[in-house]
Parts: sequence; C-alpha cells; structure tokens
Amino acid sequence: MSDIKVLWVDDEIELLKPHIIFLEKKNYKVTEAKSGAEALEELKNQKFDIVFLDENMPGLTGLETLAEIKEHQATLPVVMITKSEEEYIMEEAIGSKIADYLIKPVNPNQILLSLKKNLDHTRLVSEKTTSSYQQEFRKIAMDLSMVNSYEGWVEMYQKLVYWELELESIDDSGMFEILESQKNEANIQFCKFIDKNYPSWFEHNQDAPVMSHTLFKEKILPEITQQKTLLVVVDNLRYDQWKAFEPFLASSYKSKSEELYYSILPTATQYARNAIFSGLMPSDMEKLHPNYWLNDTEEGGKNMFEKEFLESQLKRLGVNMDWSYHKISSLKQGKRLSDNFRSHKNNDLIAVVYNFVDMLSHSKTEMEVIKELASTDKSYRSLTQSWFKNSPLLDIIQQASNLGFKLIITTDHGTINVKNPSKVVGDRNISANLRYKTGRSLSYEEKDVLVSKNPKDIHLPSINMSSSFIFAKGDLFFAYPNRYNHFVSYYRNTYQHGGISLEEVIIPFVVLDPK
Repeated sequence: MSDIKVLWVDDEIELLKPHIIFLEKKNYKVTEAKSGAEALEELKNQKFDIVFLDENMPGLTGLETLAEIKEHQATLPVVMITKSEEEYIMEEAIGSKIADYLIKPVNPNQILLSLKKNLDHTRLVSEKTTSSYQQEFRKIAMDLSMVNSYEGWVEMYQKLVYWELELESIDDSGMFEILESQKNEANIQFCKFIDKNYPSWFEHNQDAPVMSHTLFKEKILPEITQQKTLLVVVDNLRYDQWKAFEPFLASSYKSKSEELYYSILPTATQYARNAIFSGLMPSDMEKLHPNYWLNDTEEGGKNMFEKEFLESQLKRLGVNMDWSYHKISSLKQGKRLSDNFRSHKNNDLIAVVYNFVDMLSHSKTEMEVIKELASTDKSYRSLTQSWFKNSPLLDIIQQASNLGFKLIITTDHGTINVKNPSKVVGDRNISANLRYKTGRSLSYEEKDVLVSKNPKDIHLPSINMSSSFIFAKGDLFFAYPNRYNHFVSYYRNTYQHGGISLEEVIIPFVVLDPK
C-alpha cells in the first residue's frame, strides 16, 4: 500500500467519488473534506503529502484556505482546482506558490499526472536522466577517440558540461562518477590535441580558432561598431559557471549568440587577459610595450595596464569612439560603478573587468570556510551563482539593458580543481604558478606536462636564453620536493589555472541584446 496521503477539499466532494476511487486503486490514500475549515482541522490531526483544493467554496474560500495552509505548512504542495478562468484568481493562486492549477471539469488522468509531477518528479527525472546519459555514454566514448579539430573539442566540451549540469540534479553518485571518468579521459585526449596542434595556430596559413589575442578584432569589434556595448570580462569564468548564472539575465537580456573560444597558454591572467586587451601575444607585448609588460619573475602587478593596452589596440585598428574602462576588485568598487553607471550612458563602449571569480578561487585556497563552501564543481558553481545574484554586477547589467546597451560577457581563462601533484625542480628564479612553470634548468615528470623548450615558437617571452615553459595536464599541479607533503595537502582540491584542460582553455563568449 502506498504511503502517499492526499487531502481532497471540495464542498461537492460526493461528485468526485469516481476520481477518488480511481486514485485509491492506484494505492493513494485519500481523505475527504467538504470545507476549508474541515480541511484545516484535518491538517492539524495528521500529515498529508499533497492537498487538492477547490477554489469556490462557501465559508472559507479556496484562496483563504490556501493562505492558512501556507502559513502553517509552507512546503506542503497544494493543487488549486476551480471552475473559474478569471486571471486574478490564477495570479493570486500562483503568487501563493501553489504546486499546480487545474480547471474543472478535471479527469482522473489529470489528477494522476499532477500527483506524479509533484510527488514523483525527482524520481522520474532521475530515472529519465540516468537512462538518457547511459545511452549517450557510448556515443561520447566513441567520439572521444575521433575528435581531431578545435571545433570538435568545443562540441565535446559543451556536451560534457550539459551532462554534468543534468546529472548534478539527481541522486545517483554512480552516474556522476562515470561522467567524471569521461571528463578525465577527455582531458587526456585534449592535451594530446593541444600538444600536436597549438604551435601551428600561429602560422598565418593555418586554420586556427579565435584565441585571446584575436578575440577583440574578430568577435568584439564587429559588435561594438553596431551598437553601444557593455563588455564584461569576468576573470576566471568557466563555461559551466556561465550556464549557472545565465538564467538571472533573462529578465533584462535575450541571447543573440553563445560561442566558446580558446585561451592562449599559459591560461593565466597576466598572459590571457593582457592578450585580449592588447590584441597581441605576450612576446609581442614585451617587444612593443616594454613599459607595460612584466615577466613572471619581475616585481610588480602583471595586469596594471589593460586600459593602455586597449587604447593602443583601438588606435591600431583605426577605431574612434567614446569608451571607458573599469576594473572591479572589491564590493566597494562594484557599488561605486553601479551608482555612477548612468554617467557613462553616452559611451559607445564600457569595458568592465570583474575579478570576483578569480578572488573566489584564490580564497578557496587560503580560507577554510571557502574550501567548505566550494569543495566540488557543483558547490563552486552554486557559490558563483549566489554571488552573481546578489552582486553589483547584476545591477550594472540591468541598468545597461534599460539604457539600450548590448551586453557581451566573456572571460580570459577558466580554472580546474587540481587533485594530483607532480614534482618539479628548478632554480630560484622559477615562476610560482602551480599549473605552469617558466625558467631554466627545469626538472619534471615528462608524462605530466606539455613542454615548450623554445617559447618563441608559441609567442611567449623568455626570461633568459635557456628558459622553457612547462604546462600541467589535466588535474595535476606542480609541487616542490621540499616540504612536499605539506604543499600537497595545502593545495590539493583547490582551483588553479595556467595549465591545459578543457575547463581552462575552452571558455565562453556570449552576446546578448537588451529586451
């Protein structure tokens, strides 16, 4: 016998006997009530899983009864049933957070469908999602062995993120573990693809993806010359994090296009973000703008001149427009821009760099409370979503929509949860990043890294004549032999960037039009 208990409230309950018998044959236990007052009394005496509530009753109306129920049992699902199709009744009921709304006359299958939707929804979605992923699993496994283009890897990563978001909502850890293994295998194959193809992307006769240094000219510039634009570069934003807060833009913007592009290597802020704003690769930035560029081992901020880089690029491209640049690294700075945003309403371009996600990933390394809140990709997405929903950035975006600004949201690189250490040794001038190293006399595990012994081949500067770059693959992070166990314990399961993974390299570029 089913344990599901239904309270059905209707002043003409005797006319509903066929429906009640139908449900009882399906093993639902139905309790009848002929008025709102009687229903409230029943709810005091026993627990119910769901209530079917007639709207038009003498005495307490359905809406009045609903208000009483919600006051005492806010989470109890209530299905409103009414003869009336008046809009205000629907709005009142929906505003009171009803579970469903049915118009009389109802048939038994409508009632059964409403029960399943409200009481079996999680189980049914879980079973369907699991079944669908099991079917897709084989196709993904076959495709992984055949992906051999940058477009193919974009499609593969989108597919993996789709299933990750689908599976995170169901209670099936086994399926999630299978997906994790597929993501790991995908990253192994992706690293091989990058190793083989990345240097050729800088040869002018080669077909190459849009990358950090070509993003502005190829993707941003065509948009900003058509309509005044708010360009938001959210530092360290992964594709799955973008999908997590995308719904919050629905009230103010509609999607025009959603694409993924490739970050340059290293997938680190000083390289990738400077490349976006300058339109140059790092070796060219060092040569053409030595007063703006600092190498890894040099003292000083490495992203202090993005505004100057952008100004230089606009001039080089022959673009003459009114624009402003804003870097937000704190709540106070975000609120200040939000408060003063209308003063920029006549600009053709408003460029905003928002550093929250980067601060969050570094805080996760340094603060135990953040480690607790963002211990997995799922919780990391949730924390990003919560921040965005309550941030000055959302208010800035809403103001931009009201002022008729097109919106571009993108990032400089992604990030990955690092889990496995790889030993590395170098001299005292070796760079500090956990996902890439540059310097001379580097000693490392060859199977764990992609090596560039001549950085000029991939348009990176050399600290000295014998410098090389190494990039960590997959979810590895570099650890020194000194105090190895402490170092590994401190950094394992933290979010880092600079290396080669789908999560770091393939990143979102989204264009939205104001509603």
